[in-house]
Amino acid sequence: MLELFVTFAKIGLFTIGGGYAMIPLIKQTVVDEKQWATEEELMDLIAVAQSCPGVFAVNISVFIGYRMKRLPGALMCAFGAALPSFFIILAIAIFFRQYRENPVVASIFRGIRPAVAALIAAPVFRMARTAKINIYNVWIPVVAALAIWMLGFSPVFVILIAALGGYAYGQLTK
Repeated sequence: MLELFVTFAKIGLFTIGGGYAMIPLIKQTVVDEKQWATEEELMDLIAVAQSCPGVFAVNISVFIGYRMKRLPGALMCAFGAALPSFFIILAIAIFFRQYRENPVVASIFRGIRPAVAALIAAPVFRMARTAKINIYNVWIPVVAALAIWMLGFSPVFVILIAALGGYAYGQLTK
């Protein structure tokens, strides 16, 4: 149980940029090092975690913890993933107000933004490979992203359409 808590506390502590930025570290730790899940299982967990309400990384940690040690494991992983962020945000809230106009602090945040974008982009490309996105089906995520970004479609609506489309495709190819 302690190993579950410590593992997700390290993931929560050493990842800047939110849930999507945590994917490479979660994959490295959970799939490559600990072998608590396969890469395909992690892809499925990511899909489910995106569909569930709540914090993405905490959702993944709950699924992994539940798989390993049921409810106590889920709770340990959730606390492990959430506590570092809670304390970091608390510290930032306490000190940021007095330093937000500081040019050095402003420069640091301007430098962090592109790195966070890269941390989010890298797992997207890895996930695309694992999801077997190729030249023939790349239009699906592109259309979904454009529908959300440019047309303002709800991601929930896009997920439901994708699920129905996947079901219909599966029925047609049987």
